[in-house]
Amino acid sequence: MKVLVTGSAGFIGGYLVDELLNHGHDVWGIDNFSKYGPVQKSYDRHPRYHFVEGDAKNVPLMKELASGVDQIIAGAAMIGGISYFHEMAYDLLAENERIFAATFDAAIWAHKNRTLKKITVISSSMVFESATVFPTPEGEQLRCPPPLSTYGFQKLATEFYCKGAHEQYGLPYTIVRPFNCVGIGEGRALVDKEIFSGNVKLAMSHVVPDLAQKVIKGQDPLHILGAGNQVRHYTYGGDLARGIRLAAELPSAENNDFNLSTQQSTTVLELAEMIWRRLRPGVPFRHASDTPFQYDVQKRVPDVSKAKRVLGYEATTTLATVLDEVIPWIQEQVRLGKL
Repeated sequence: MKVLVTGSAGFIGGYLVDELLNHGHDVWGIDNFSKYGPVQKSYDRHPRYHFVEGDAKNVPLMKELASGVDQIIAGAAMIGGISYFHEMAYDLLAENERIFAATFDAAIWAHKNRTLKKITVISSSMVFESATVFPTPEGEQLRCPPPLSTYGFQKLATEFYCKGAHEQYGLPYTIVRPFNCVGIGEGRALVDKEIFSGNVKLAMSHVVPDLAQKVIKGQDPLHILGAGNQVRHYTYGGDLARGIRLAAELPSAENNDFNLSTQQSTTVLELAEMIWRRLRPGVPFRHASDTPFQYDVQKRVPDVSKAKRVLGYEATTTLATVLDEVIPWIQEQVRLGKL
């Protein structure tokens, strides 16, 4: 299969391109390096990887790239952790709408005039921001109130792009919703503002690098947002990439949507203590609560039975195993002054 991955140099994109190449697919990638700046990936010189530095909002360029592929996996977006989407409330909405409109314009054209068979859209667990049913199944995003954050609302809009393009133009689609991706390769965004948590600047990305870099820099007590009772499902980037690949490959995924996540629930406080124990063994764990952000979802628990039933997919990597890989990487990034 020939696949165009938008946002191929991003956090999840890095895991996804590697996964696709390892399973024999030819991959075209597009990224404008707007979040982290230029990055190098292990597969940059892979003979089946073809990278274009460009803007996914450029419709002629997107049509050119889409004209020779079987599928688009739409991952390009302004994306980040909780502090990021509070700081970038308008830009996340406006920029991501432009990106997805251009991507779908190209996909609709390539499906009608070239070889494109399907678009797979990487949405987000944030479409369930206002959910009260747990575990939350696919379809609940249409029953619960809409997301309150502009980020969650825009991600829900991407799913309606699929609905509209399919109803009007017959474009086949698959929607995947990653839950709380954890892995290596995520740095401080170029647009980040300096926000302090205690005496340490937030990494302005996601909770694992934020907590780990604060412990590495000696913060004691460790500052967390709120009481730390927020429930999350921290899922390894490699597991998510496998789920996205299966959703792209399998005919049973067409015109369907899937939650991709580990089944393991972890509170932020439990995560903080796990990180502390690895970095400061023998030192009593102490924490302090910072004022939480406005859109700090307290509970995010997915129903993952559909992905297992339809795709044969399970996220199997434990959080402990993920931290064993991620924490040394964060230590090195701190040593290099990148976090």
